[in-house]
Amino acid sequence: MAKAKAKIKTKIKLKTKRSAAKRLKVTGTGKVMRRKGWKGHLLSGKNATRKRRLSGDVEITKDNLENVKQMLPYGLK
Repeated sequence: MAKAKAKIKTKIKLKTKRSAAKRLKVTGTGKVMRRKGWKGHLLSGKNATRKRRLSGDVEITKDNLENVKQMLPYGLK
């Protein structure tokens, strides 16, 4: 009788949510940055100070960090 081959158990690869990968960025120190909202359209009704405040990236909150870890399994340290 032939010996049965031993099955090698391997973990499956986790998939990255592509929508999150396009919107979020991980810095070199491990912080997750996102864009601020409300600056996509209808900009003529917003004054310059408001538009300037809405520009730039901000760090995501600690409350959302657990969700982001699931969406970007290989993006975080």
